[in-house]
Amino acid sequence: MNKGMLQLFKERQGVRVLYAYDEIQKYIEHVAAYAKHGIEAGDHIVLIENPRLSPKIYSELESQLTKEQMECIHFVKSFDFYFSNGNYHPPAIQAYFEKMLQPFIEERATYRAWVHVEWASGDFPMHLIEDFEKVLDVSVKNYQFPLICAYDDKLLEDPIRDMLLKKHPYILGEDDIIASDLYTTAES
Repeated sequence: MNKGMLQLFKERQGVRVLYAYDEIQKYIEHVAAYAKHGIEAGDHIVLIENPRLSPKIYSELESQLTKEQMECIHFVKSFDFYFSNGNYHPPAIQAYFEKMLQPFIEERATYRAWVHVEWASGDFPMHLIEDFEKVLDVSVKNYQFPLICAYDDKLLEDPIRDMLLKKHPYILGEDDIIASDLYTTAES
């Protein structure tokens, strides 16, 4: 994981980062590096991920972490997360997310999360993505934890990309983290 990201998470807990990935292998490497750094910092890691990628990420992590450290990695099936009440409903997603974080909050344990946001085609309604981002923003602000929101770059049409850049103060590139020029606190 790049030094800019490591420094950011040392300095700030309640921060959201946008990651628009191009290649699956690089994506897996970034998830693993983020999780490994969190484990080394003493955090629990919540990975909301597609079940087709989870075994690959698990395998990557298993090769880098001890069995005890792996117990602090918590995979959540993305379908269960997004459709916890039977359909895509941001308030239900927020309730599910906060319920999922509750054991860490009660134990006063530190944690960080990685959310893989995906849909079948570029036709996903922008207002649903925007509502989802608002839900995540509220949770991050309320509970003060680092969160990376990962999107497949090929599915990000310009209006969606612009909206995401306004909602995330930081952007994770392949080799560095930068501040979003479009981010404004009024927009988040």
